[in-house]
Amino acid sequence: MIKIVIAEDQRLLLGALASLLDLEEDMTVVGRAGNGEEAIRLVELHQPDICIMDIEMPSKSGLEAAEELKGCCKVIILTTFARAGYFERALKAGVSAYLLKDSPSEELASSIRNVMAGKRIYASELMDEAYGGGLDNPLTEREKEVLGLVADGKNTKEIATELFLTTGTVRNYISVILDKLGVSNRIEAITRFKEKGWFK
Repeated sequence: MIKIVIAEDQRLLLGALASLLDLEEDMTVVGRAGNGEEAIRLVELHQPDICIMDIEMPSKSGLEAAEELKGCCKVIILTTFARAGYFERALKAGVSAYLLKDSPSEELASSIRNVMAGKRIYASELMDEAYGGGLDNPLTEREKEVLGLVADGKNTKEIATELFLTTGTVRNYISVILDKLGVSNRIEAITRFKEKGWFK
């Protein structure tokens, strides 16, 4: 019997997924979590074979939980977001599968069985983006640092002070960041970076 913990913050979907998987003869849902924190606790408690996890959840995201659960059980990410940055981070966390919520329901059960057999399964939309070159973050470590401080609401002078740079250097960094991300202002840069899932 394959023991499963499901983490999903939408209660209706959580119930539906659990009911669906409990109908499978070789599967049993041993725990239901509403966020990443609960998921980790339930995995420690029940020692399941698989944890199915949404990404965007309160208190701890599915990716943060997956990073903590590395080696404890197999993790399947089930999300609405086909974002390259999320996918990249999920791969680093060693998840066994990354599936999208608009996949057919029978696909989930067969994916679980395949993961148990040692296979890795990733949604084709993500593979297209990954191998189409859409996966890499174009910013250097320093540029990411600058953009992170911009996202924290800091102005040019504050960033310069924090990073021991001149304000002119910070302005140069910001114009390079906008150029690399193909956007025209700081707000758009932050939005683009978030959409790609590149903020750690």
